[in-house]
Amino acid sequence: MDKYYVLGNPISHSKSPRIHGLFAQQTGQKINYESQLVRPGDFENVLRDLQARGVKGCNVTVPFKEQAYTWCPQKTPRAKWAQAGNTIRFDTEAGALLENTDGTGLVRDVLQNAGFTLQDKRILLLGAGGAAAGVLGPLLDTQPAALAIANRTSERAVRLVASHRAYVNALAPNTRLEALPWAEMATVGAFDVVINATAASLGGEDLALPEHLFLPGALAYDMMYGPPAAGFLDWARGHGAEGRDGLGMLVEQAAESFYFWRGLRPDTAPVLQTLRAELSV
Repeated sequence: MDKYYVLGNPISHSKSPRIHGLFAQQTGQKINYESQLVRPGDFENVLRDLQARGVKGCNVTVPFKEQAYTWCPQKTPRAKWAQAGNTIRFDTEAGALLENTDGTGLVRDVLQNAGFTLQDKRILLLGAGGAAAGVLGPLLDTQPAALAIANRTSERAVRLVASHRAYVNALAPNTRLEALPWAEMATVGAFDVVINATAASLGGEDLALPEHLFLPGALAYDMMYGPPAAGFLDWARGHGAEGRDGLGMLVEQAAESFYFWRGLRPDTAPVLQTLRAELSV
């Protein structure tokens, strides 16, 4: 039976083993998928150990996505643009191939599951770390009118914009991509989509966002799911936006990882429905 892992810290909350178990059952694939807590400083040792044991691949979550980029000798174009990755396949000639499925998962959830159009919309991306970098390219692929990145440390947002300037020029020339100082969000108008890619939800932090952030019919999206996403989404709903957590993104990016490993694309709708029901209990 082929083995896979999800690596992170913390990791006990992860739904990935449940999701991939449902995918395997649906597609008839014989795999074993487990979570593993990785201590700070041990990430590369853990990867080498998994590879030596013949493990087929792993998912990578907080806080190791950027470290995975440094360690893997091969990267897909999506991982190269993000300079971070969440999916590793070990059975390659170079030993390990890194992919980033986060952005594809987010976009599929918004377009297919939420039924929300991103083309020609104004998008605000909160955060400029590995989570934001992972979704930026696929968001640009949807051809929004504008995409602003706001981060409390403005320099990180500026660097993320600069690293994707060539991407915009080649693939999204009609999109205005800019770094937005956190303190100036209230001065640049409202947005159709606001995506929280910060780690604030994990700690229950207040982002101190301006009240008039949403255009009519706007979507507020938190990449976290369940209780950690409630604070941002409750605030957004109170200011006129439709709120959606990141459970659908989790399922969709997992499906992309499953396809990357197994060559089969599972049906995500029943899996998402199952997880929603389990979370509501």
